[in-house]
Amino acid sequence: MIDHPESASPQHRSEAHPARQAPASRGGSWLRETVIILIGALLLSLIIKTFLVQAFFIPSASMENTLEIGDRVLVSKLDPGPFELKRGDVVVFKDPGGWLPPVAAAQKSKVRTVIDDAMTFVGLLPPDSGEHLIKRVIGLPGDKVACCDDAGRVTVNGVGLHEPQLKPGSVPSEVPFSITVPAHSLWVMGDNRQNSRDSRGHLGDPGGGAIPEANVVGVAFARVWPVDRMALLRNPSANFAGVPAAPSP
Repeated sequence: MIDHPESASPQHRSEAHPARQAPASRGGSWLRETVIILIGALLLSLIIKTFLVQAFFIPSASMENTLEIGDRVLVSKLDPGPFELKRGDVVVFKDPGGWLPPVAAAQKSKVRTVIDDAMTFVGLLPPDSGEHLIKRVIGLPGDKVACCDDAGRVTVNGVGLHEPQLKPGSVPSEVPFSITVPAHSLWVMGDNRQNSRDSRGHLGDPGGGAIPEANVVGVAFARVWPVDRMALLRNPSANFAGVPAAPSP
């Protein structure tokens, strides 16, 4: 006796057409894998942005020609932290108060705001540059930083600095100053000295113009945009050759 298809058992029917279930199974597996990959990528990006590296863009000319308006830089968040800050480092830091003029918020659509917030969250866009500045560390805690000596140079602990990274035409400082950098603070200056709102412009502030180390986000180590300006940002340690350590308090 030959069984008719309609009289076959449920088990026989499922075995007779195994290919009908395969596409759904493969589709579900692909979707799960895609979700897992996306979640993993977002978590990895968040971890990197939070603990290791973050992107920032340059909104002003204060660090020319080292950094130009519109440049994008990568900042290592391991300094300060596992690694110590050094004279010559280019640091991004949060405005300690009154260093930046008020900036009117740009009007954006709700959709654009959501997209920008999401991209900033995962590190694909830099955070609001209106809250941060970027300058070069000239003095560490305890250093005596002054300007100018008989040769017109900035001095650190009595040693005159050779600063070839300054923008051509800039002078080390048109503002005379002399300060001992307070504990847990840094003296910072731009490479475009005559167009930089830096420590010299805040001599009357608490700390005498020095910024709290706690405000430092990290050290810029690479230019990544535009493509024709991609380069590592190396610390010009030779500038500080011969500068002794700060006197013990």
